[in-house]
Amino acid sequence: MKIGVIGIVIEKDKAVALKVQELLSAYSHLILGRMGVPNHESEVNVISLIVKGSNEELSALTGKLGRLNNVKVKSAVTDTD
Repeated sequence: MKIGVIGIVIEKDKAVALKVQELLSAYSHLILGRMGVPNHESEVNVISLIVKGSNEELSALTGKLGRLNNVKVKSAVTDTD
């Protein structure tokens, strides 16, 4: 099992935010915590996730998010005991 942080930045596209939400709902069993910060002035929204799951599960989530237009994703994970 891995535990880590996933950072998601959504730029200037509110429509893609719904797709992000759908993916997060589909992978909600991996999400331990979530914080979202909208910035209306620059039209950038940031979501940070604390996640726990297998490498395959976390890679699937970040890969699907990263393929969305106007979405940038970065992650940092480590092994758990």
